[in-house]
Amino acid sequence: MAYIALGTIRVRREKLPSMEKSTDSGAIRIDRQVVLPFDKSLSIAFQSIRVRFFRSLITTLNLVLAVAFLCFVSLTTDIANGLLASGEPGLRQALINSGYDLSPEETHVGASPKQRWILILSLLVCVVGIVNAQLMAVTERFREIGTMKCLGALNRFILKLFLLEAAMQGLAGALVGALCGGLFALLHGLVRFNLPAMAWLPAGAVLRSVAVSVAIGCGLNLLGAFYPALVAARMQPVAAMRVDQ
Repeated sequence: MAYIALGTIRVRREKLPSMEKSTDSGAIRIDRQVVLPFDKSLSIAFQSIRVRFFRSLITTLNLVLAVAFLCFVSLTTDIANGLLASGEPGLRQALINSGYDLSPEETHVGASPKQRWILILSLLVCVVGIVNAQLMAVTERFREIGTMKCLGALNRFILKLFLLEAAMQGLAGALVGALCGGLFALLHGLVRFNLPAMAWLPAGAVLRSVAVSVAIGCGLNLLGAFYPALVAARMQPVAAMRVDQ
């Protein structure tokens, strides 16, 4: 397993402030603490994802679909606002014919209430799916967690390891989802409004929609993985090693 090599890597020693020994509180002086470098933590997290590639892929697909829908709605709204900002009556009428409810004075459109509710529900389902998948991953890795703790891994290291895995999965899934959603939104705009959809679409709006979708996707994945990571970090080594797998 990827974590068994924990004891063979080179570590960095950091000096901590000395603690005076107290006869009342029984405090013990600590001179040094073993710290695992960040690049090595990143390498261990990557190896764990690679070992469980297909399970990680299924978990990430849930995020890909949610982020793709988010980016699609955002970019479709940007296309409509670009056409509306052109001031051409023909493009305004094309928007009305496509289902946009525009008053004569309206200069900006947004997502419909139906789209907002569907978007909120899809993101909520995505978070629930991530929590469920991460809890299953923690259950499967009881012995690994127990082994790491027996080798001296602290709670914050276990927490950091799971959050690093979630961050890498979230970044990859959110990026793929945002690119797919943005591509479908552009194709959808071309089919409905032809070339003016691209001519009046600001490049900054495309980059903003993709960046916001990626950021939200990464945040959701970290949010969904935080509780399972906390459960793994607080696990007692003896209890973890007793589990039959």
